[in-house]
Amino acid sequence: MDDRYGTDVLADGWRARSATRLARVEASRDLVVEVADDGFCGAVVGIASGMVELEDRHARRRLFPLGPGFLVDGADVVLVAPTTVPASTGPKRTASGSFAADGSRARVARASRIFVEGRHDAELVEKVWGDDLRAEGVVVEYLQGIDLLEAVLDEEPPSATRRYGVLVDHLVPNSKESRIAQALERGRHGAHIRIVGHPWIDVWQCVTPRAMGIERWPEVPRGTEFKVGVCRALGWPARDQADIARAWQRILGSVHSYRDLEPALLGRVEELIDFVTLD
Repeated sequence: MDDRYGTDVLADGWRARSATRLARVEASRDLVVEVADDGFCGAVVGIASGMVELEDRHARRRLFPLGPGFLVDGADVVLVAPTTVPASTGPKRTASGSFAADGSRARVARASRIFVEGRHDAELVEKVWGDDLRAEGVVVEYLQGIDLLEAVLDEEPPSATRRYGVLVDHLVPNSKESRIAQALERGRHGAHIRIVGHPWIDVWQCVTPRAMGIERWPEVPRGTEFKVGVCRALGWPARDQADIARAWQRILGSVHSYRDLEPALLGRVEELIDFVTLD
């Protein structure tokens, strides 16, 4: 008679045979990792003696043993020490796709700067264009919405030597954002500001679905806070701001270069960098 259950499940090695084989991911610098046990999320800043050091967005650092128990882009992985990679002899590129200048130092900050609407926008711009911005001496600051932009302009007015570029979410015809932008561009500061934007409700959607491993970004019902709605639709926790922060770190962790961003955002950021660095 056939043995329905195969070999003895209590025999030596049964745990190893039944265990799910997890992907092994090298703990390369700046890789964003979440600790499965307590939810601590941060970027890899160092490896030593079998330990990995992570730094979160508040600059807090913690040490964890390499091995299982980590999440990368929401998937369980085994974190391992990186192997040595031979240095490339060709020109290096930044995450934005531009050529990096070897041995260059950050330029002293310009008076001109770029404003974005929120912290997530600023972190995304920093991750992809940070090297370029430091090389050009451009500072990115975030507002708490375009509604506050006029007050900022009045407090520290732009000029021919202090140009301001502004990146706005949901800049589409007849939206509140477009009306505010048009009024400011027609106003007394208009000659020295450039306001551009992308068509999506939130900068989260500027990360391509392909990079996220999803078919498309979910549609959030009217009346539901966008980030909360996205988390619920994707099956992520959305109980409090800490859950939203972890969701954003997961999204940001899926971005490795400009290829992971929508073209409508890429072109607008490049436009602002050109505008504020015009000598």
